[in-house]
Amino acid sequence: MEIETKGLRVDLSRAAWRKSSASGPNCDNCVEVAFIDDAIAVRDSKNPDGPALIFTQAEWDAFVGGAKDGEFDL
Repeated sequence: MEIETKGLRVDLSRAAWRKSSASGPNCDNCVEVAFIDDAIAVRDSKNPDGPALIFTQAEWDAFVGGAKDGEFDL
């Protein structure tokens, strides 16, 4: 499956998905991430055939930086 977005062409069939260590059978927060060339894809691990969110490297870096800084803490 190939997606074109944000000036990126992403072939999800080449994705090597990595499941979050916080994901589990009794959890609603199950996510997987794949780094594909210049794009980062994120999907719900309970629905691997469902949609994936595609991020640029800059968007991903901003998200990771915000998470490390506690920007998303409740």
